[in-house]
Amino acid sequence: MTTRDYQRIAVEEAWAPEELLLRYRRELESTSRSDPGFRSLWGFYGGDSDRATQLAKRLQDLGERRLRDMDAAGIDRQLVFLTPPGVQIFSAPLATSLAASCNDQLADGVRGAGGRLAGLAAVAPQDPAAAALELERAVTRLGLKGVVINSHIQGEYLDDEKYWEIFAAAQALDVPLYLHPNTPSPGLIEPLLSRGLEVGMYGFAVETGLHALRIIVSGALDRFPRLRIVLGHLGEGLPFWFDRLDYLHAINVRANRYPGVPPLQRKPSDYLRENFYYTTSGMPWEPVISFVRSVVGTERVMYAMDYPYQYVPQEVAEMERMPLNAGEKRAFFQTNAERVFALLAY
Repeated sequence: MTTRDYQRIAVEEAWAPEELLLRYRRELESTSRSDPGFRSLWGFYGGDSDRATQLAKRLQDLGERRLRDMDAAGIDRQLVFLTPPGVQIFSAPLATSLAASCNDQLADGVRGAGGRLAGLAAVAPQDPAAAALELERAVTRLGLKGVVINSHIQGEYLDDEKYWEIFAAAQALDVPLYLHPNTPSPGLIEPLLSRGLEVGMYGFAVETGLHALRIIVSGALDRFPRLRIVLGHLGEGLPFWFDRLDYLHAINVRANRYPGVPPLQRKPSDYLRENFYYTTSGMPWEPVISFVRSVVGTERVMYAMDYPYQYVPQEVAEMERMPLNAGEKRAFFQTNAERVFALLAY
């Protein structure tokens, strides 16, 4: 801890227990697993390169090593959740069981970290009713602060009403849903994969930005107006599209061109300003941070590092040099996150 009058909270920091990584390896060995995105992501990170080995060690640690890395970077607290694809690639019964086990382990790690960690729950959206029940258990009994969905669910998206029990549960519990990237779904990935663009370089943003827009255009946020959704990577590019989204969505509605595009109560950009929050994970670049803050509001943008995938200790010092006054720095690094995720003071 330092003499600053604010803390630095990083709010998109990954974790995975050993049992989950072992199951990923088994999936890679199975000839029945056809998802090319999973094979690309975990075929590399499940390997034995130096980067993969070091990342696996950091992912599994909720104790001394993680805290040392936080200290080295000047991070006071982390919000931790399950790395992509989480449990979303498995059968519904297995995924439901794994989600509960992961949440129990994460809650134990949070309790053992002396207030420096908080967590979001994993759920198995493959069984929406079970996912809603697990979210309730994780929040009310384990003290977790919301839920993470690692984008598509075996090629399906949360705009499908069969998944809306998860939205209902998050709204009723008044906790945020973090829509985190995964590699693009099988129907989307090929043009990205062939040029190595399918993960953080571009494919994550394509997949997750698409997912967020599908949720908005479906009308889900008219049904669940108090639902809060968090996007990393400064909104996966969507803040740059506000004007065009509004213009073309209105044209499509007036033309009655698509059965899946109903009239909405607000403009697409209104939902992105009023239901969504944004983190800087993997995007430590002042010009774009300042732009996003200017279009969505300073109260909606929070710091994140994207540990351990993008563990760059010196980036915190770079963020400190942004032209923000003391109150703005406090909000950016601390109080916005405390408000959105109901984090206790430490």
